[in-house]
Amino acid sequence: MLAGERITGAETSLCRKDGSRVEVGLSIAPVHDDGGEVNGSVSVIADITDRIERERRLRRQNERLEEFAGVVSHDLRNPLGVASGWLPIAVETGKDEHAERVERALTRMDELIDDLLVLAREGEAIGETEPVDFEGTLRAAWKSVGSDAATLDVLPGVPETVESDRSRLTELFENLCRNAIEHGGEGVTVTVGATQAGFFIADDGPGIPDGERGAVFESGYSTTADGTGFGLAIVSRIAEAHGWTVTATESESGGARFEFAGVAGSDPDSPELSATDEPPGNG
Repeated sequence: MLAGERITGAETSLCRKDGSRVEVGLSIAPVHDDGGEVNGSVSVIADITDRIERERRLRRQNERLEEFAGVVSHDLRNPLGVASGWLPIAVETGKDEHAERVERALTRMDELIDDLLVLAREGEAIGETEPVDFEGTLRAAWKSVGSDAATLDVLPGVPETVESDRSRLTELFENLCRNAIEHGGEGVTVTVGATQAGFFIADDGPGIPDGERGAVFESGYSTTADGTGFGLAIVSRIAEAHGWTVTATESESGGARFEFAGVAGSDPDSPELSATDEPPGNG
């Protein structure tokens, strides 16, 4: 500014008195005296918070479009190719084993489309929240995806209710239960308990490698060849939409454990249950 140059289009973030942040655009022009020397400046500060938020939403939408394009061009095309290849053979031979290959491919496509439809919704949005029966919603979700060989163990002390969007909470539980069964096997045990800040859902399956625990929440990332890679991404987005945080760690038995914090409805004064508080072998 001492050199008499104008500053335009600068952007920064300022802190209000109440501690909230505001995004601003800044322009500064020098003021000259009669001799042409700079003796002051004029500043214009404009609140651009709305524009910045619109740009962020647009970036998120573009990211989702890229995700969809990736699934449609690759993940959906693979089972479609399998179905297309085996269908004429199944028709020609009439053998059940060929028809079963086609059926598995179509089921796979159906799973991918279901996950895409969830992500196609405003991913971070939730509807009206209310106190939702925690254990009742969990058990209903388990019933919809569980297997006869898998076990759900709900420990004493889980929240009676959780302030949430009932439909999205159900989706969160369904995806976590399905993830445990798909990765832990039919005989997996899923344990759900309370923590000081919320709740955890753990299993006694093979677990998640330490270096991959952050990546599992990314869309399209899967630790198995036949996973859609969207289940835990959906879980993460639903949690964020409620203002919760979710972290992946290891259960006592070496399986996966997902911890949710910032959950309204849990008792903040109750002692946190550590992994060692879980029943032996239930992870």
